[in-house]
Amino acid sequence: MLYTEIPSHRPNTPLLDTIDHPQQLRLLQHSQLEQVADELRQFIVYAVGQSGGHFGANLGVIELTVALHYCFNTPHDRLIWDVGHQAYPHKALTGRREQLVTIRAKDGLAAFPARDESEFDTFGVGHSSTAISAGLGMSLARRYQKQPCEVVAIVGDGAMTAGMAFEAMNDAVAHNADLIVVLNDNDMSISCSTGGFAKHLAAIWERGESISISKNGEAFVQPHPKWTYNSRLHQSATDAADNVFKAIGFDYFGPFDGHDVNQLAHVFEALKKRSGPRLIHVYTKKGKGFAPAEADQIKYHAITKINAPAVVQIAPKYSDIFGQWLCDEAAQDERLLAVTPAMCEGSGMVTFAKQYPERFFDVAIAEQHAVTLAAGMACEGLKPVVAIYSTFLQRGYDQLVHDVALQNLDVTFAIDRAGLVGEDGPTHAGAYDYAYMRTIPNMVIMAPKDENECRQMLHTAYLYNGPAAVRYPRGNGLGVQVHSQLTEMHIGQAEVLAVYNEQYDDYISVLAFGSRVHASLQAAQSFAKQHDVAVRVINMRYVKPLDEQLIDTIADNTALFVTVEEHAIMGGAGSAVNEYLAKAHIVKPICNLGLEDNFLHQATHGQMLQQAGLDAQGIENSIEHAWLKVINIAP
Repeated sequence: MLYTEIPSHRPNTPLLDTIDHPQQLRLLQHSQLEQVADELRQFIVYAVGQSGGHFGANLGVIELTVALHYCFNTPHDRLIWDVGHQAYPHKALTGRREQLVTIRAKDGLAAFPARDESEFDTFGVGHSSTAISAGLGMSLARRYQKQPCEVVAIVGDGAMTAGMAFEAMNDAVAHNADLIVVLNDNDMSISCSTGGFAKHLAAIWERGESISISKNGEAFVQPHPKWTYNSRLHQSATDAADNVFKAIGFDYFGPFDGHDVNQLAHVFEALKKRSGPRLIHVYTKKGKGFAPAEADQIKYHAITKINAPAVVQIAPKYSDIFGQWLCDEAAQDERLLAVTPAMCEGSGMVTFAKQYPERFFDVAIAEQHAVTLAAGMACEGLKPVVAIYSTFLQRGYDQLVHDVALQNLDVTFAIDRAGLVGEDGPTHAGAYDYAYMRTIPNMVIMAPKDENECRQMLHTAYLYNGPAAVRYPRGNGLGVQVHSQLTEMHIGQAEVLAVYNEQYDDYISVLAFGSRVHASLQAAQSFAKQHDVAVRVINMRYVKPLDEQLIDTIADNTALFVTVEEHAIMGGAGSAVNEYLAKAHIVKPICNLGLEDNFLHQATHGQMLQQAGLDAQGIENSIEHAWLKVINIAP
């Protein structure tokens, strides 16, 4: 059935309501599976409308999810969902149906499969292309324990572009592992899939035949219908070798219609009669069954709550600031090339990609390749800009160290989604980039306090002849005026933003980094009104190099240093200040505020900041607590 509106009231789902465990699903007749799938699709449309979250990917795997849980003895058999964007139907069929409306909310269900949430979530995910490796590990472990079970990794065609997926497949063949890989091919990641692998899948599809499997597990070739619901944008690789999966050593079956639940159930039952590495290739449509999502799969990758109050956007998003800067910088320097690992829309690069298609490189989900690709470009005298989320740059760390920084190559990193990211939870938090970058020689690391400073820092990083990173948060700026003129800043120079209670001799010096500068100003102003002590707030701007000269200058009359950052305390910007004070033999009380040594579960960004004590009130409370300790121990 095709739906056109997101309902505000829970739909009537009588058959689905009887399923609180997959074992109850497995008691049904084959003829009832289509009804289960239709009711599940209705419920997912409703539930995501209530909670917000990933939408299109979940609607695309309804029939696949029903067939998997119907045919495999979960949780004894292992299902691993790669990335996890598509795991809402899985959660609904495994005892969490009525909780689904709480997904991504504080104290609700996690946005992705999480091992501590359910025994059916066999592996915690959120990043792409890990499922085959994890599934292989489970399969080999169960073989060693002499407790075999079926292990099924469900991987999207976008996720299959990452090298890790093929590393795992190669190893699975080496071990002749009992592993089933389901390739969920919808020609999309968040945007359309790109590259040679996508062309190869198009060639398989265009052959017009499937490698099918009989009830007794025997393979045979049969024609498949010319499905029209997939948008095949890739030129067929007509001279392609038979099949890359078969060439690696997998038994290959497909392609099959991923929305025919009964055919899928037949195929899975037959696959269980075979052993070794097996791959089943299914075609699905992202957003299947909801007409607006089928028509605009990128827009409906994720949605907000249908009953959420309208938000008036008073300031541009940081990603928009980056996108505009990228176009402006490119207009005046033809050496600029832009690289992204499948984050064109999220990073604000759509306009640039249209204006400068020959200078835009979407390398698919391949972060390691993206970094080294940029390094190669820099070797030829060009000036690449890598747009990447903080949480994904972690995946290209060796390349950042070895291929870029060691050779001191001129690569600019625009690091989005730095700090806490709210509802996506800990898998997407950018909590570690200061620490993993500032230890690398030759790196310059910048943290803007607002959107205008972000624009000018991007320009400054671009002009710097070496590796430089600008790290900015998710979401909207503060609403400050953004200057169209690009002005190079002095690298390593902080600024004193405010001084309160100047009449006192003793100062509390608040050294704030990036997104926490504005909150630190609010906290300091409020604190100063209630205490007889001077307070100065400094926008540090640079994590590396630190403004050591300024720290030296203010140290004499500073009675307490406070560092504030939206980053892990250990190894972060505050640690850099601590290290310099120790090196300079400056002995002063210091309070480091940031993210403690734990993972914060999903909530709104504001709730997470409050929980971490990094909102204005939390910062003020910490300053007061630290100051009271100082005056109590003062001679």
